[in-house]
Amino acid sequence: MDRRTTPRTIPPGWTSAHPRQVRAREVAERLRELILGGEFGAGDRLDEAALSARFTASRNSVREALDLLRREGLIERRRGAGTTVTAPKYGHGLDRLEGLAESLAGHGTVRNRVLGAERLVELPADVAARLEIDPAEGGIRLERLRFVDDEPLSLDVSYLPVGIGEPLLSADLAGTDVFALIEEASGVALGRAEIVVHAATAGPDVAGLLGLDVGDAIFAIDRLTRGADGRPVDAEVLRIRADRFALRAVVHRDRRLGSE
Repeated sequence: MDRRTTPRTIPPGWTSAHPRQVRAREVAERLRELILGGEFGAGDRLDEAALSARFTASRNSVREALDLLRREGLIERRRGAGTTVTAPKYGHGLDRLEGLAESLAGHGTVRNRVLGAERLVELPADVAARLEIDPAEGGIRLERLRFVDDEPLSLDVSYLPVGIGEPLLSADLAGTDVFALIEEASGVALGRAEIVVHAATAGPDVAGLLGLDVGDAIFAIDRLTRGADGRPVDAEVLRIRADRFALRAVVHRDRRLGSE
């Protein structure tokens, strides 16, 4: 029998560490899904040997995967204490119009610290443009710091037209979501929202309020909510801790695109 083999051709850029790096990313992706899905909770210990067996991966690949998740803030690794899951990331769907407090239902105790609630004689020009009104009409500005289980999660600033926002000034801003207050106190049915998500870093003021270091990653979400009649009712900016929050959506492919 001829035992000679064809010389192996190694693709350009392929190194001995490359397959392990690929496998590490795969393990990190699967483990990330389990953590965000709630199978592993805050404080749960992750055993490298058990993970290696579960994912059919080498210990080195698992170790690299854990290092990737550590950089994302999902786990922490301490000498003598092992590897544990950090605080959970709360999910917020982008495929349904709901307030942040609504999406956090069941994830802990949600409360707000009201930092500001005032009527402005004149709106900033860019805010008035979003609300499609004249700046001289003025408006209502609300600023709230949101906590989940006494840990700061987001800083929310909302601008509303006077007719819609003024009833909210005497409402329970500390314990009720703005969306619920708009519908209950103002009697306006909500219709849809336009959302833009930015990657940003925390400046000194935001970092201090959210318990972050200056320069830490945050989500900056611009959301313009419209009533059922299409008129803008709430222009807001949310600054959210990226280490404790995940944006989720279920999207469907338009089959008509494939026929072109």
